[in-house]
Amino acid sequence: MTTITTCLSFVHALSPLHAGTGQGAGIIDLPIAREKATGLPYLPGSSLKGTLRARCENLQDRRQVFGPDMEGRATDDHHASSAQFSDQRLLLLPIRSLAGTFAWVTSPYILRRFARDITDAQLTLPEGSIPLIESEDHAAVASPTSKIRVDDTIYLEDIEITQVATSPDASVWAGWIAGRVFPNDAAWQTMLLERFCIVHDDVFNFLIDVATEVTARIKLQEDAKTVQDGGLWYEEALPTETILSGIVLAIPTVRSGIQASKVFEVLQGLTNTTLQFGGKATVGRGFCRVQLDGKMGEKTTDANA
Repeated sequence: MTTITTCLSFVHALSPLHAGTGQGAGIIDLPIAREKATGLPYLPGSSLKGTLRARCENLQDRRQVFGPDMEGRATDDHHASSAQFSDQRLLLLPIRSLAGTFAWVTSPYILRRFARDITDAQLTLPEGSIPLIESEDHAAVASPTSKIRVDDTIYLEDIEITQVATSPDASVWAGWIAGRVFPNDAAWQTMLLERFCIVHDDVFNFLIDVATEVTARIKLQEDAKTVQDGGLWYEEALPTETILSGIVLAIPTVRSGIQASKVFEVLQGLTNTTLQFGGKATVGRGFCRVQLDGKMGEKTTDANA
């Protein structure tokens, strides 16, 4: 019998985040990673794991939590990683707003998937239900003092949504998320509450296509300072303030000789500073903060150790 310990993970982008998939097929040469069926952006779990592993300087902790290094795999002490990371999936997308500068936007479908992750992590769901957004003209905000609302209307990018209501359920969900993404910062928690917005799934689907950041990049010839042939390309990124979420599992093996509590202790110690994910690190892309929900859920399985 193996005890599997789970927790939620949250990634908050402090600069544009480019988790790419190689060459693009359209006008964007370097697109971000998206789910095949839904088109939703995500940060691969391998990117999160690789960055945390590289940051772990304690050799014993690194081998116990993430598995042996390449040289260790030639010996008899090799074993699987004791930490498993899901893809970090889009939770809140920052959208340019006529009022309040920007809104943190989500949709009922996104919140349902997030609720499934909360349940899988053995955590208590927010007490409020997920608001029902009846049509593309409707939206729900979390605070009576919402910064993005102009009377009963909000303006997101080029979209005008005219039926906007303050929802107690939206407030519960916004508060639950804010307390975990910004656990020690009341000012940022208030900011999230005042900019939280739930739109119709179809509107959100439109926004994930038009509201990502697309940048033109060039490569110059050193002698002439003119653009090289083929030296112009477009790359896509998730905008600053994007919030993603996922699940982290601790499944210690017999060979690793580590307890689940120690796995999360090590991971918590690695996420106490700004981390870099994805590509374009030398031009400042991918700086992020990571939070692990401290209330760890446990379940027992018959999986082999």
